Amino acid sequence: MKVDLLRLYPGVGRQMRFQRRALTWVIALACIAGAVIALADLQTPLRPLLISVFLLVVPGAAVVGLLRDRDPLAALSVGAAASLVLNVLLAEAMVLFNVWSPRAGVATVAVLGAFMWVLRVLYRGRNTPAEQGARSQ
Repeated sequence: MKVDLLRLYPGVGRQMRFQRRALTWVIALACIAGAVIALADLQTPLRPLLISVFLLVVPGAAVVGLLRDRDPLAALSVGAAASLVLNVLLAEAMVLFNVWSPRAGVATVAVLGAFMWVLRVLYRGRNTPAEQGARSQ
């Protein structure tokens, strides 16, 4: 017998959605801060952490957004792998062509992430709550 916790405890679903949304905003703000710090060349003790979060999350999140109907664990694995591959290929290309620039690397990752987000919006449409409710019924 399968027990649906969301029906037994209706407040749990609302709380989980709030926590997920809060975590999403915290990560998004950390990514924005990392991009601004790198592009403006600001010196702060959080610089390595915030820039690393930006470089690892942005490409991965864009790829996961394109794979949202897949198994969540598989989508996260593919997103993490895509993020690492994109960063390594970008670093190799910059070293190969002797144009190493952390600013250019961050800007390139931002442009590629934005391009993948635009592809997701054009291909999949916006993920509004009304659409989610209509699909689940």
